[in-house]
Amino acid sequence: MSKTVDTAVVGATGAVGEAMIEILEERNFPVGKLYLLASERSEGKRLQFRGQHVKVERLDQFDFNKAKLGLFSAGGPISEIYAPKAGKAGCIVVDNTSHFRMEKEIPLIVPEVNPHRLGDFRKHNIIANPNCSTIQMVVALKPIHDAVGITRINVATYQAVSGAGGGGVRELAGQTTAILNTKPVESKVMPVQIAFNAIPQIADFLDNGYTKEEMKMVLETRKILEDDDIQVNPTCVRIPVFFGHSEAVHFETKKPISVADTRQLLEKAPGVVMMEGNSYPTPALNAAGTDPVFVGRLRKDLSHPNGLSMWVVSDNVRKGAALNSVQVAELLLSEGHFG
Repeated sequence: MSKTVDTAVVGATGAVGEAMIEILEERNFPVGKLYLLASERSEGKRLQFRGQHVKVERLDQFDFNKAKLGLFSAGGPISEIYAPKAGKAGCIVVDNTSHFRMEKEIPLIVPEVNPHRLGDFRKHNIIANPNCSTIQMVVALKPIHDAVGITRINVATYQAVSGAGGGGVRELAGQTTAILNTKPVESKVMPVQIAFNAIPQIADFLDNGYTKEEMKMVLETRKILEDDDIQVNPTCVRIPVFFGHSEAVHFETKKPISVADTRQLLEKAPGVVMMEGNSYPTPALNAAGTDPVFVGRLRKDLSHPNGLSMWVVSDNVRKGAALNSVQVAELLLSEGHFG
């Protein structure tokens, strides 16, 4: 690719921001000028990109007329203020927060699933990146939905602490050390102790008894698969794993499909690695630090004639956030949206 794209990474010093920078380099995205943006407290910090040290600048002082692409991962309140400003300046924003995901005029894109909706960004110059747990699930379900239709999804997630940012990682490490040394445990990021525990709450509870994280999976899945009739019943659980979300996905299809035929669909699906036989992926040994969505334990549901079950694992910081954002940028580039 000869064309270069001046790129701004917003939230550059966070876990996802740093992963975005790493993936831009790994995938040889044609970055022209790279702008690393963060809050005042990170101003002047230097991060490495292609053998050079790039200084972090203040977001609140940046002129987005300088950038053609903005990769945002600094939290919803920040995106609410600065993503529209960037869009109006002609910078195409790929936003990793939940702020714009359910807005009708803003596309919610997973490149392996709904690339045909990419052009919908033009009105606001903003594209939303879905929730990490939604991304890996729809990548695995898309080929099945296309083939036989999916009517219902019952999913339990087992989500890594990195989904709560660097603070979640530090809290798990600190609590584990404290417990092993018979010292008291403090919980500041998680609602209760996460070390050696499982917490069936991610984000705040809503009036219907579900959490915000769970309702993201319901609403985002319908928007991405463009099917408001799909019934989604999620339970999201935080577990003491650093990187990599796991999901037990049980789904029902409109037409019956065999395990063998489903396996063939998944083996051909972009972004999916299908595990053989009784082998299965785990977050620590397969997902962490890698790009694919891994699928294993595919089997018929004993309780429903059109039901199947599978185990889905992926790195929540990479495919669940940074990688998906860069893949969206690559799609924009390939379709000539940077002029």
